[in-house]
Amino acid sequence: MQTVNDIRKAFLDFFARHGHRVVASSPLVPRNDPTLLFTNAGMVQFKNVFTGIERRDYARAATAQKCVRAGGKHNDLENVGYTARHHTFFEMLGNFSFGDYFKDLAIELAWTLVTKEFGLPADRLLVTVYAEDDVAHALWKKIAGLPDDRIVRIASSDNFWSMGETGPCGPCSEIFYDHGPHIPGGPPGSADADGDRFIEIWNLVFMQYEQVTADKRIDLPKPSIDTGMGLERVAAVMQGTHDNYRIDLLQALIHAAAEATGTEPEGPHAVSHRVIADHLRASSFLIADGVLPSNEGRGYVLRRIMRRAMRHAHLTGCEEPVMWKLVPALTAKMGQAYPELVRAEALISETLKLEETRFRRTLDRGLKLLEEATAELPAGGVLAGETAFKLYDTYGFPLDLTEDALKARRMTVDAEGFKAAMARQRADARRAWAGSGEAATEALWYQVRDEVGATEFLGYETEEAEAKIVAIVRDGASVQRAEAGETVAVVCNQTPFYGESGGQMGDCGVIAAPGGGRLLVSDTHKKAGDVHVHMGIVDSGNLGVGDDVALRVDHDRRAALRAHHSATHLLHAALRTRLGEHVTQKGSLVAPDRLRFDVSHPKPMSPDEIAAVEADVNAEIRGNNDVATHLMDPEAAVLAGAMALFGEKYGDEVRVVSMGSPRTADQAYSVELCGGTHVRRTGDIGMFKIIGETALAAGVRRIEAVTGAAALAFVAEEERCLKSTAQILNTAITDVPDRVAALIEERRRLERELSEARRALATGGGSGTGAEIRQVNGIRFSSRVLPGLPAKELKSLADDLKKQLGSGVVALIATAEGKASLVVGVTEDLTPKVNAVALVRIGAAALGGAGGGGRPDMAQAGGPEPEKASAALEAIEQALAQPA
Repeated sequence: MQTVNDIRKAFLDFFARHGHRVVASSPLVPRNDPTLLFTNAGMVQFKNVFTGIERRDYARAATAQKCVRAGGKHNDLENVGYTARHHTFFEMLGNFSFGDYFKDLAIELAWTLVTKEFGLPADRLLVTVYAEDDVAHALWKKIAGLPDDRIVRIASSDNFWSMGETGPCGPCSEIFYDHGPHIPGGPPGSADADGDRFIEIWNLVFMQYEQVTADKRIDLPKPSIDTGMGLERVAAVMQGTHDNYRIDLLQALIHAAAEATGTEPEGPHAVSHRVIADHLRASSFLIADGVLPSNEGRGYVLRRIMRRAMRHAHLTGCEEPVMWKLVPALTAKMGQAYPELVRAEALISETLKLEETRFRRTLDRGLKLLEEATAELPAGGVLAGETAFKLYDTYGFPLDLTEDALKARRMTVDAEGFKAAMARQRADARRAWAGSGEAATEALWYQVRDEVGATEFLGYETEEAEAKIVAIVRDGASVQRAEAGETVAVVCNQTPFYGESGGQMGDCGVIAAPGGGRLLVSDTHKKAGDVHVHMGIVDSGNLGVGDDVALRVDHDRRAALRAHHSATHLLHAALRTRLGEHVTQKGSLVAPDRLRFDVSHPKPMSPDEIAAVEADVNAEIRGNNDVATHLMDPEAAVLAGAMALFGEKYGDEVRVVSMGSPRTADQAYSVELCGGTHVRRTGDIGMFKIIGETALAAGVRRIEAVTGAAALAFVAEEERCLKSTAQILNTAITDVPDRVAALIEERRRLERELSEARRALATGGGSGTGAEIRQVNGIRFSSRVLPGLPAKELKSLADDLKKQLGSGVVALIATAEGKASLVVGVTEDLTPKVNAVALVRIGAAALGGAGGGGRPDMAQAGGPEPEKASAALEAIEQALAQPA
């Protein structure tokens, strides 16, 4: 028997041999189609190639595309488990031609693959064509040799495909397999076509037209091919069953679920095992592609899928979380084809375990409430919408989970009543929020969020995406359109742009519309909790609400932000290791050119401590370990050793970022709660350099550092300065410290000698002006003008002269660089009748200054007119000559 893995490989190998590029599956979150919740077909990743917006270096491609249909237009959730072929997750095999081959080769390749490569009997196959497509009808007769009665013309739109109301379109041709008359159902186009006997296994789309308007359709210059073969369906055919859930892959998951729950794979719990097997695939692949459970958007759909599976696990009698135990079975079967499952296995397991643990706490209470509310309802009764909303609001039951629980009892829910209760809650929340003080100034953004919902953030996985503009704000008011030159705030339904939070600055980049409108995004903020607002100026054209746009984050800036953010985590861990567990984060800034990290620490870090911390961080960078993200309950995360960020608010579930070498068997060097963007591996940081450590407040130190290119630039500038210094000193770089130390010591020696010479000159009667020592009113008086003498030496010189006098008054003025400094000293025996402060103020006035102060025995002052120094000394002498 050919396994699912064999069939997938055979398909891709076949088309590779026929000149097709085998292209990896795109993520389940579409990057190029804002209208889709999830990737639901193989052509999604090639949409822009088909429309001509994008060009690739190949004209033929083949893929095995992972798909999810569980929300929006394509929602099979409620049928999963109860039918043979409904899935939330499935694989679509496809081959594509971008203007290369067309109908003839597409049909030839398809027929060759199914009959020769896969070995399906030709007499069990029939095909459909669009009623007006005579060319396809003729080609099937010629290539496959099918008679007219096995080429069914279908007139409805089921056999005519279009990308949208306008754009590429064309007729389809489908290949059906006949499971035999023992299975109920009729051929396509018949009244019994919905039966299980005739199953479509492959759809060939011949894109040959462009729908210009509702009434105008023209030929495409280069017709293309888009095909889709459901892997589960063709595997069922090749494995001799009409039931997808009996193929080897799903049987392996079903048996794993049966073993984990201690129940039989068939029998009373057969539907539950099918639900668990299907939903395990959908949940795991969505988590691997960056979707995490939440109450909005894609995360909400994921939560619905997870909780539906978890309810069915509960129905089997399990009292403990079980979904997470099945992840290894899934990885074993699909990990080779989809390595992202292997990389994210820990995250998937932890997310499933956390969600099921939390869900089980409320499941029993919720089901009890549901039982009470429906106790008196007859079969076919309707549950009040208010009750369904209470289940959702209080117990976390999505509406469809309540509907699913009632399905077996043939009851329904008043959906309109549920919506009315939801609307009332939102209105109450808006009133409460708008009245909460400072937050009231942000009321507009709360209104925007209420109208358009939260923004889907794609930035953990990509830096480019397509989206739809859902709101534009200019000058504090919502507008429908923004013109060139206007500064506006733009909100999209999804974005790769990170909104400033947790210390990390918001992203910059470009938002562009196909018509030429372009917004240069200068910053991104988060408003009303989860609305990402792109701030910027319209550079060209115009942008309007409803426009489809391409968003591109500035890659270099984002890479620098990621590096600096991850470095703060490693720095935090290194500080706690080197300085002690008292070190906690008090604030941070993550910018593209630097990081700033504030921590609690009572004293300055020594040079050795700074060097040790820097060395520790760089050692972790060189270790180049993976940076892992986990989803956890906040309390459990902290108990497990995760550090919470200062000032950050956390919800019921948090992202836990682990990086660096293992400290213990189950804990990395750094483990922190963080919603920011980070490097993939620590080596991506490149280099870490501390450039500053200062006091911020009592007991708080601020560390500034740079990483990557910024660190290299800093080191290069320091090296340039060092080389320049060595050149000036005419010495080797290694000898610069000793040479500088010697020069400083030499300068100090010369300064001492100069000071001593000045003092000797001043006290020995050299070139100073004025009398040496004279009697003034019976008091010995000595005064001098000392050009070039440092003002700081005046007091000690005045003390020396006072000692020489024994009893008397000294007045000294030093002049330099357009100012004069004056000191007056009085010996202790004269202070009762002579005050140094009074004399110095007289001298200061003569120098053009004012004031002056000190003690009765020593005072100092200054003035801006050094040329009047002699006059100032004369004024002091005259004051001294006055009778007491």
